[in-house]
Amino acid sequence: MGYRVAVVGATGAVGREMLNILEELEFPVDEIHAIASRKSIGMEVGWKAGVIKCEDVAQFDFSTVDVVLMSVSGAFSKEWAPKIGAAGPIVIDNSSAWRMDPDVPLIVPEVNPDAVSLARRKNIIANPNCSTAQLVVALKPLHDAARIKRVVVSTYQSVSGAGAEGMDELWNQTKGVFVLGASPPSVFPKQIAFNVIPYIGEFRDDGYTDEEAKMWNETHKMIDPDIALTVTCVRVPVMVGHSEAVNIEFHNPLDEDDARDILRDSPGVLVIDKREPTGYITPKEAQGEHAVYVSRIRNDRTVRNGLSMWVVSDNLRKGAALNAVQIAQLLAERGLIGRKVLA
Repeated sequence: MGYRVAVVGATGAVGREMLNILEELEFPVDEIHAIASRKSIGMEVGWKAGVIKCEDVAQFDFSTVDVVLMSVSGAFSKEWAPKIGAAGPIVIDNSSAWRMDPDVPLIVPEVNPDAVSLARRKNIIANPNCSTAQLVVALKPLHDAARIKRVVVSTYQSVSGAGAEGMDELWNQTKGVFVLGASPPSVFPKQIAFNVIPYIGEFRDDGYTDEEAKMWNETHKMIDPDIALTVTCVRVPVMVGHSEAVNIEFHNPLDEDDARDILRDSPGVLVIDKREPTGYITPKEAQGEHAVYVSRIRNDRTVRNGLSMWVVSDNLRKGAALNAVQIAQLLAERGLIGRKVLA
């Protein structure tokens, strides 16, 4: 038995990755639809050994599908997710539009799977921010073991977090540096090639950006509102893969060796932590992989019950498309996807 699935935003980088991962994880699909805006009608996207053509979101009958994976802007999702949910299917939305809605569960399956029971409140489930998703996969088992008091995070976020346009800008600027000089920035506020930019999103009144605020708000919703968390988000000239330097202070003692053992036994985590020149994971090595990698686990001697570590993951996968498909798997396992059709 399989499901009828639609991917809205199928022409984007995350939408295409959703189609790839549905196939990779062998999610039971009997019928697949690629949905996009009117300008992309008829555009072909890959599906298994062939291609499918994009259909117009405004003309598609969403009552004919069981689950919808959506990777669009927040404004688009605000308009369309309620309409689609009202037609019957559960929407798994990758935008920021619904994450803090109290009637919409925000889910990382390794972290808070039971929140899926709230899915039918609005027929919408929110996917967290890409940098939050990998962080909470690493934090949750440690919080269960020793209760986290405070976390300090510095992110090193790849340009794919800004979409295909961000990747194109890095590529074009990098080429230009060696010829006529880097082209002026348009996607990012400053040159990204051979540079880092400590600014993602928009500034808030408190000096943090909304990208930084997403990380603590979403962590509070999924794990524990009592965790104090401060963040600096930095864009780096990497195509795919977000990295995070994470410093944690616990209420209770937790030694680095115990933390390493706990993380090795935790779902979705791979520990690569050897104290040698190549004994850690970089975003290049995480690209195309499903895991959240944790390296450089060590005691922080400057605080009581402190720990530092390095967390890396493919932001297009665990940070977006993979997590969405894993939520769909969770819904299927718990019998929460409404209609099925015979294979």
